This record gives sequence, C-alpha cells and structure tokens, in this order.
Amino acid sequence: MAGLAVQAAILALGALLWLASSRYPAEMPAIGPYDFAPTIYLAIAFTGFWYLRGLRRLASADRPATWRQACFLAGLALLYVVTQTGLEYPMQRMFFLHRIQHVVLHHVGPVLIGLSMAGPVILAGGPSWLARLAASRAARGTMRVIQQPVLATVLFSGSFYLWLWPPLHFVAMLSRPLYEFMNWTMAADGILFWAMVLDTRRCPPAHARFGTRAALAVAVMFPQIVLGAVITFATRDLYPFYAFCGRYFPGISAVTDQQIGGIVIWIPPAMMSAVALIVVLNNMRRAEARGGD
Repeated sequence: MAGLAVQAAILALGALLWLASSRYPAEMPAIGPYDFAPTIYLAIAFTGFWYLRGLRRLASADRPATWRQACFLAGLALLYVVTQTGLEYPMQRMFFLHRIQHVVLHHVGPVLIGLSMAGPVILAGGPSWLARLAASRAARGTMRVIQQPVLATVLFSGSFYLWLWPPLHFVAMLSRPLYEFMNWTMAADGILFWAMVLDTRRCPPAHARFGTRAALAVAVMFPQIVLGAVITFATRDLYPFYAFCGRYFPGISAVTDQQIGGIVIWIPPAMMSAVALIVVLNNMRRAEARGGD
C-alpha cells in the first residue's frame, strides 16, 4: 500500500507541476520546470522510486556500495536538473549553455549512472512487468545489437554530431516535440553506452571484453575533439537559432558563444573518457584478480 501511495504522489506532483508551469510560468521558482515534459518527469521519478524501493528489498550483501548508490542518485538528479528546472530557459537561449546541457545528458549523468551498476536494484524495486520486459527475448536481442561495440560507438558519436548539424539543430530548438526527442536520445544513448563500457562484469555476460571497452572509452574522445575544434575555430555564426530567439546574455557575440560551446564539447567529454578509461582498467584488474576476463 505504501508503494501505491508513493506512486500516486508522483502522479499528483506531476499533474501539479504541469498545471503550474502551463498556467503560471512567470511564478514558477527556479527549481520548478520551465516547460514541463511529462515523459521525462515520469521516467526519472519512477526510476528513482524503483531504485530506492529496490535498495530496501535487497539483502544488505546484495546492495551496491554506498558510493555507487550516490553515483546513481547524483546522475539521475543531474538529468532532472538540466531538463526539468528553470535552468532549461537559459540553456535554450545560449549555445554554450545548451552544450553544457547535452554534455550532462550524454556524458556526466550517464557516466555516474554507469558507475552505479543500478540495473539489478531497479529490477528488484520495479513492477513485475519491468522484470519480464528486461528478460524478454526481444529486449535481450535489442541490447545485443545496440551494445555491439562498433555500432554502440557509431550511435554514441553520431547522435552528438546529428543534433549539431545546423539545419536540424535549428528545427529541433523550435519544435518542442523534436526538442524533447533530442534530449531523450542523448540521455538514452549515453546511458546505454557508458553502462556497457563501465560494466564491472567479464564477457559474457557483459557485451564486450575489457580491452574493447578500454578502446571504446578512448575512441569516442576523438570525434568530440574534432567537432569541438571545428565549432571553436568557426568564424561565422553556425547556429542562428540563438540570435533568432534572443541570447540570454546579449553581450556575448555569436562567435564567442560558439567558441565557448566548442570548448565545452572539446574538453569535458575528453576528461570523462579519461576517467572512464581509468575505471575500465581498474575493473579489468579486479576481474583478473578474481580469475575473470
């Protein structure tokens, strides 16, 4: 019964946030949504609830370490902050702030979630249909395909490039459904990729060997560096949407905005790849000590 009450409260709070943000946007506090996205809210809220319930249901010996629990909750909170709070307003009106949003959605948040090894905990606290879905042949087959190392790398880097193609970027920023879909693809692709790379298990059941995962952590760094450099050194406005809607900081020119955004694309993702490489090598060392892959 307590679980039903919490789920009802999540739905009621979502309805309240939708009503407040749609009817009284000017009165919304900074922690409230600028433009409420029900699918994102429900996904984050219910995932967090299932995770916390899973921790209570699991025996203490089966629970992940405290630092992994903190990583999961921090990663989930970051995804919420950049999509469902007042920060989204300036992030839609400055290119470099929008790049920060996507680095959080595609790298920082997913890396934290990947480190958490949260899957078993979420399944333990989730409804029975979620466990059946995860165990289904269709779901397992899909995961084998999209987490095939080469395809996973292409999807991970390709999604970042795709949404920064100037004509598509302009349309996506004007269309709320396409904008939400863009954010969904960035977060989902990031979580799937980093969960595969940072998996502590040997192969199988993991989808790639530790050496391959270490190579992937490094490989995705270079497309980000190239893209960041191209945008950083551009001498014209590649993304006119931000001039069209009005820059949040009007004193920053289009080229300067792009230069800062290019550095955001260039440096933080490279740092996350370096951190991921260290984690993968440590996971490999621990597996070898246990007689693993």
